[in-house]
Amino acid sequence: MAIARFPPYLITSDHRERCLEQLRSKSAPLEKYIYLNGLKERDSNLFYDLLLQNMKEIIPLLYTPTVGEACVNYSHIWRRPEGLYVSIEDKGHIRDILSMWPNTIDSRIAVVTDGSRILGLGDLGANGLPISIGKLDLYIAGAGIKPSSTVPICLDLGTNTQRYLDDPLYIGIRRKRPDPEEMDEFMDEFIEAMKDVFPSLMVQFEDFSTDNAFKYLDRYRYKYRVFNDDIQGTGSVILSGFINAANLSSAASGKPLADHRILFFGAGSAGIGVAKQLLSFFTMHGLTPEEAKARIWTVDSKGLITADRKGLQEHKKFFARTDYDGPALKDLVDIINYVKPTALLGLSTLKNAFSEAVVKAMAAINERPIIFPLSNPVNLSELEYHDAIEWTNGKVIFASGSPYFPVTYKDVTYEPGQGNNMYIFPGLGLGAILSRARHVSDAMVEQASIALASSLTDEEKAAELVYPRLNRIRDISAQVASAVIRQAQKEDLDANNYLRTLPDDVLLSLIHDKMWRPHEPTPHL
Repeated sequence: MAIARFPPYLITSDHRERCLEQLRSKSAPLEKYIYLNGLKERDSNLFYDLLLQNMKEIIPLLYTPTVGEACVNYSHIWRRPEGLYVSIEDKGHIRDILSMWPNTIDSRIAVVTDGSRILGLGDLGANGLPISIGKLDLYIAGAGIKPSSTVPICLDLGTNTQRYLDDPLYIGIRRKRPDPEEMDEFMDEFIEAMKDVFPSLMVQFEDFSTDNAFKYLDRYRYKYRVFNDDIQGTGSVILSGFINAANLSSAASGKPLADHRILFFGAGSAGIGVAKQLLSFFTMHGLTPEEAKARIWTVDSKGLITADRKGLQEHKKFFARTDYDGPALKDLVDIINYVKPTALLGLSTLKNAFSEAVVKAMAAINERPIIFPLSNPVNLSELEYHDAIEWTNGKVIFASGSPYFPVTYKDVTYEPGQGNNMYIFPGLGLGAILSRARHVSDAMVEQASIALASSLTDEEKAAELVYPRLNRIRDISAQVASAVIRQAQKEDLDANNYLRTLPDDVLLSLIHDKMWRPHEPTPHL
């Protein structure tokens, strides 16, 4: 058999540039995703090196918006095993399945999805694994978590999407999803087995259906090291952006920060999770919890959510208004004119729900309206950035869930904010891991948000940005992790007493030193 030999002058060229050229030669985002997936399999160090040097270009390919397309088509683009599937059919011996994973002792972070509500795309069943893989790539890029310590998991519990059940190439089990009792039994066995098999693991729940997202976070959050990124991570990153946006808006209007009024369009797990996190903004400024709650209104597909609505879902009751007894308000412009919000936040997954009339209604009552269309991916966003700029004459304070390019309007270039969970969850996870926190508290999540809001450079503040630029993500994650560690210590939730002895600057330096880099040895987490 012939022996393969490298070309003699390969070392005189930069193979990273060659890979970038190959990546850019692909015209479709999904083809670029498949190429990057193959590169990671062939040479993971090169893949992560390329990612770290080109994050702005590559992150949208590995995660939103392209990961949504990858999930929808995963059964058809599947190449090789990439993560761990735990099936409903494994009930009774889940521990044995988990034990098959290599390197269980050194594993530090798992992202777990059941594929039931992937982004805004619905129930994708076993096709949801790329969500877990993509989130862990962001942990690696954003916080330097060592790749070998990450565990992507998809819980294959069936699907209620008939086209997948009928697809001969579908890779999941062919059954409908379990009833609540069977699901509870499975989840209890799964989370207890995770604790036994992975003694040092932090678990991030991702893209569970709304009711189950709240249910299992509440069920496990004080017993195990878990958090839900859709509820807590999204809430934290939006709180951070809102802190900076509110400062800009109040500076323009002269109104006190405590006078802001927030209208949420979309009341699923993400919407209500963000709304609960934003209560902190008002309590930070002296309001009681009840006064803070009164500053938030929620809207779903049926209109303004009021407490007297029949059949109201449990998770929507918290913000249901008791101070409105008129006819049902269903039109968003009418609701804006009634509430007079300073901020409109969208988590509805309804494309272009923020029409010109909606945006102009916000601009009519606010010198600088805060509008955050946060639904992912881009094709589900409530508002395009260029429309937001044009319809408000450049006055909007904007942040979206998916990335948008800068817009030049009347010779002025405006730079959009992106409420990307990557700003929060890598640093939050790293801080919890390094401190060996027993669980993730609300205060730890809140401190992560405050640290992010405080991380803008002077140049970013001068540009009136609400989020720092993503190319500084490792510095940002280190600041977030440091704040999380200090809060865990304050609440006596940490088990790493050594970190208590370190001054803040030394702690920050240690966090940077712990971050994994391609081709470099990394101190053990």
